[in-house]
Amino acid sequence: MTSSSDPAPASPGAPHSPGVLRRLTARGRDEAHRVSSPLELFFDLCFVVAIAQAGVQLVHAVSEGHAGDGILNYAMQFFAIWWAWMNFTWFASAYDNDDALYRVVTLVQIAGVLVLAAGISRAFQQHDYLVVWIGYVIMRLAMAAQWLRAAGSASGTERSTARRYACGVLLCQVGWAGLVVLPGPARPWVFLVMAVAEMCVPLFAEKDHETSWHPHHIAERYGLFTIIVLGETVSAATVAVKSAVDEHNALGELLPIAAGGLLIVFSAWWIYFAVPIHGHLRSNGQAFLWGYGHYLIFASAAAIGAGLEVAVEQAVGKAHISVLAASAAVTLPTALYLLTVWALHSRHFKVGIAQQLVLPVTALLVICCTFLGHWAVLAAGLVSAAAVATGTALTARTAGRKRTANATEPAG
Repeated sequence: MTSSSDPAPASPGAPHSPGVLRRLTARGRDEAHRVSSPLELFFDLCFVVAIAQAGVQLVHAVSEGHAGDGILNYAMQFFAIWWAWMNFTWFASAYDNDDALYRVVTLVQIAGVLVLAAGISRAFQQHDYLVVWIGYVIMRLAMAAQWLRAAGSASGTERSTARRYACGVLLCQVGWAGLVVLPGPARPWVFLVMAVAEMCVPLFAEKDHETSWHPHHIAERYGLFTIIVLGETVSAATVAVKSAVDEHNALGELLPIAAGGLLIVFSAWWIYFAVPIHGHLRSNGQAFLWGYGHYLIFASAAAIGAGLEVAVEQAVGKAHISVLAASAAVTLPTALYLLTVWALHSRHFKVGIAQQLVLPVTALLVICCTFLGHWAVLAAGLVSAAAVATGTALTARTAGRKRTANATEPAG
């Protein structure tokens, strides 16, 4: 019998000590104290560079009155960024051995996303996807190499799963070349077909054997990336407000936008982390739906920052759009964020119809705020903050009732 202070035994696949080269074997789902590594955090930070570039281009498109094209291009670019991040995250959760070769290949993937980030502006403005595709090739070749290395250390159905992943990644990369060689009108269809194909690869690869991803580790990885994306939103909005104040001295017009934006971001953080989600991730079916759904969470969270920049530019006369359009650039992604967080997270832990309705009703009210003119962003922030207060109060009341009921139960 050991004391509570003794460390739990590591799973067979867990890295024990630094080394140049070790077998890339699966880690256990029951591994204790599994947390994100410094390399994973560095990986996330570099991916935010690409997200920031996509956000900048979305701001330019919406501000110039090309919201439809801007949103379509943003969705395509963000999918490439998000999918590459997600592939690495789930692989690392199952196979990270932190040896020198694993680190080098991961750094190659980081180099790939930086190349992709460098090509985002050309993809938006000129529909030239060559640089983006080259960056994706670098990332995906490195990812396929990781899977082939894992296959070399595995046997049976686990080896087949790793090989299917490697083949799927490489075949899909060939398909993405359609964005480079096909004419412009065909590219949205190429994107749609390839996005579906990409998301089918894990379903096909794991049909006979599930990789040993770690529920708590996966939940933490997604949570940390959400924090980073929200941080990028705050940073982008802050820079926009500062530039507008310096150039136009319009503090009175910008204060409601700044205050409302801050309330929205604070509320977004609070709502996402109100409940621990790792206990819900018990099977591939639940985990894949949850993981895929985060495309909307991450994309909408980043779009909130872009929307705040658009609202600032409209307030000082730099954007060629109406107040209504500028307000919608903030309220619509906020409403989408609230709905997707509710669908993926909150509804699994809510008790009673009142708790279940808080976020859907809040999303509807945020959309209604769009029509409040220059006060739309502030109103949306106040509504979001009210949702946090209401949800917290309802949860506390439910917990109090349970404590009272338990206290009054007869002993025995």
